[in-house]
Amino acid sequence: MNPQSSLFVSLLCSLYVCYCSAYFIHIDAHAEECFFDKVTSGTKMSLMFEVAEGGFLDIDVKIYGPDGKVIHSGDRETNGKYTFAAHMDGVYKYCFGNQMSTMTPKIVMFSMDVGDKPKQEGDMETDASHNKLAEMVNELSTALTGAKHEQEYMEVRERIHRAINDNTNSRVVLWAFFEALVLVAMSLGQVYYLKRFFEVRRVV
Repeated sequence: MNPQSSLFVSLLCSLYVCYCSAYFIHIDAHAEECFFDKVTSGTKMSLMFEVAEGGFLDIDVKIYGPDGKVIHSGDRETNGKYTFAAHMDGVYKYCFGNQMSTMTPKIVMFSMDVGDKPKQEGDMETDASHNKLAEMVNELSTALTGAKHEQEYMEVRERIHRAINDNTNSRVVLWAFFEALVLVAMSLGQVYYLKRFFEVRRVV
C-alpha cells in the first residue's frame, strides 16, 4: 500500500472513530426514559440535552455507571452538557425523568457522543508515525460534531422562542379585541345614559 492510500485509510478510520446520535424523545408526566451505551474503560462520553417543549422546560437528568453509581445528577434542568470518561467497562445508563410534572409531558432533544476507545501500548507503538495526523483529524471531527450540535440546539431554541412569540401575539390580539369590546360597550352605555338623562318625560 502506497503512502497516499495509507494516509487516506487512516483519515477515514479516524473520522469514524467517534460517533454521535441525536434524538427527540417524548416523556409523559410521572415517567422516566433511560438509554444505554456499552463502552470500555477510559472512553470519553459527552451527554448534551435541551428541553424543547412542555411546562417550564425542565427535566431531571441522571447518569449511572455499570456499578450503579450515580455519575451525574441534575434536577429541573433546561439544557446542559456533561462530559466524563468511563471509569470501568460495562453499560452506562442515562435517564431523563419527568416525575415532578403532574400532567404535562415534555419533549427532549439529546445526544450522547462516545469517543474512541483508549489505545493499547502495542497499538500506540504501531501508530506512532500517524499520531499527529490522528490528533488533527480527531480535532476536526470534534469541531464538526460541536458545530452540528450547535445548529441542532439553535434550531430547538428558535422553535421554542417562536412558540413563545406566537403565544404572546395571540394574547395581545385577544386583549386588544377585549379592550375594543369594552370601549364600544362603554360608549353605547354613555350614549344611552345621556339620551335617557336629557329625555323629556311627558306628563300624562
